[in-house]
Amino acid sequence: MSATDLVVQGADLPEAAIAGLARASRGGAVERLSATAVRIAGADPSARDEVARRCEGASLDWGFVAAGRRLADFGLLALDMDSTLITVECIDEIADFAGRKAEVAAVTAAAMRGEIDWAESLRSRVAALAGLDASVLERVYRERIRLTPGAQALVEAARGAGLATLLVSGGFTFFTDRLRERLGLTEAHANALVVEEGRLAGRVGGPLVDARGKAFHLRRMRESLGLAPGRVLAIGDGANDLDMMAQAGTSIAFRAKPVVRRQATYSLAHVGLDGVLALFPP
Repeated sequence: MSATDLVVQGADLPEAAIAGLARASRGGAVERLSATAVRIAGADPSARDEVARRCEGASLDWGFVAAGRRLADFGLLALDMDSTLITVECIDEIADFAGRKAEVAAVTAAAMRGEIDWAESLRSRVAALAGLDASVLERVYRERIRLTPGAQALVEAARGAGLATLLVSGGFTFFTDRLRERLGLTEAHANALVVEEGRLAGRVGGPLVDARGKAFHLRRMRESLGLAPGRVLAIGDGANDLDMMAQAGTSIAFRAKPVVRRQATYSLAHVGLDGVLALFPP
């Protein structure tokens, strides 16, 4: 049986809590990786329930990883955009310019929790944008969109380790195209907002990038690269990411809804996207 380490991460890493986790996981040496992460060597995965209980109480992220596994062992990194690569939901921010942010955001949140049909929710939310001057898209990009902490470090590390990178979103190409160019991503796919006479028409055009669409793009890219699923790492936060994440050998729920945390390989709720690099060093 291969050796397993326990990686623990959080804004605050009390020594007593880490010592308790080392004992609970029957681990060995504790290595401090950074101010926000430690690695406990030789930990026992059968202790995961106790580790989960302790970490939840201390607001810590945790994950059992094969000792020695590195980012370069993967060949493809796939990322969701809204509330994953960036800190906001673009459609909610666009709706703010129509005075309908609260209404649209409530539908977005329900869709991300998997409580309502995602595709139908997108159509209704996009319809609420009808008539807006298309210039608001540039304003949202410049004024509202911020990269999630650690996002640039993760993408740069992935590129440096030889991974292809895929941004696949139920959001809009106006934003994914700009982020692809800004971050040097290999591919980006999303929905195209229809613009007529300089105004949003309240609908999207082309094939819908919903849950199945996201999974399609990941699978197509994985196959084009000749990769087995085990060499794919996928990161998302909402119910519409689950099909995509199921196509990957390793999945990470990032500040995610409960339905996603339950099904992902790992969950990061307390650190940035660079927390991936503590699990899988470059």
